[in-house]
Amino acid sequence: MPGLPIRTRGLVHIYHAEGHDVAALSGIDLDVTACEMVGLLGPSGSGKSTLMSLLAGVLRPSAGKVFVGDTEVSAAQPRDLDRLRAREVGLMLQGAARNLLPNTTAADNVRFAQHPARRAGADLADPLEVLDDVGLADDADRPLDELTPGGLQLAAVAVAISTRPGLLLCDEPTSQLDHAARDRVLAALAHVNTSYGTTVVLVTHDPDVARVLPRTVTIRDGRIGGEGRSGEEYAVVTADGFLPLPGHARDRLPPGTLVRLHEVDDHFELRAEEP
Repeated sequence: MPGLPIRTRGLVHIYHAEGHDVAALSGIDLDVTACEMVGLLGPSGSGKSTLMSLLAGVLRPSAGKVFVGDTEVSAAQPRDLDRLRAREVGLMLQGAARNLLPNTTAADNVRFAQHPARRAGADLADPLEVLDDVGLADDADRPLDELTPGGLQLAAVAVAISTRPGLLLCDEPTSQLDHAARDRVLAALAHVNTSYGTTVVLVTHDPDVARVLPRTVTIRDGRIGGEGRSGEEYAVVTADGFLPLPGHARDRLPPGTLVRLHEVDDHFELRAEEP
């Protein structure tokens, strides 16, 4: 299945807890083109996982729209969302165990994940082929309790891509892994992105992971607070003219700093000035 693009407009999500309203997202405009691989960064509580759940249709936004391909996920009926997630969108939750059936094998897990799509008539790859794509073919028939943490995470990737979806959403796929296992998981995701053409969006808090991704989007205080390209971070002007500063600039410019925008030849420069 070809990669699916993502588009969100004015995305707002509010949680109601203990008599208070908390805005997890405050107007997210995000575009991810088909076949991109993008990391979502940001501190804990910034809204990354909420955004992931909205993209998957697990949550409905308080306001705004979410499009995956031609489907407006934010307005889709439950039956349509089930169909979307059964074939077109792969979702990988944080923690390998949340994605796998215990007391069985990696191959059985892939086979089980494929069942709804096969029942609907889809022609899918053999489970062994899927496991080979993530580097786990030699362990296909081993019980899950014999796999390493890295092996379990690769099995979770295989389950999420078992239908070769157009979009793969991964929440912290490398957390709590050693460097070698982390790199194996990243290599598997990159292979899925380049070989399948699958659009991959992953949440991470690991700066080493962020540095190897072709594009990153940083979420701060419920807004897009910056973008990265091949390790370089940039500020992003929002639709309402809001310009959040990159993290390293925020550290050097305390609240209340006056900043002037200067036009210099064919570009602009921001300069901190005395009041």
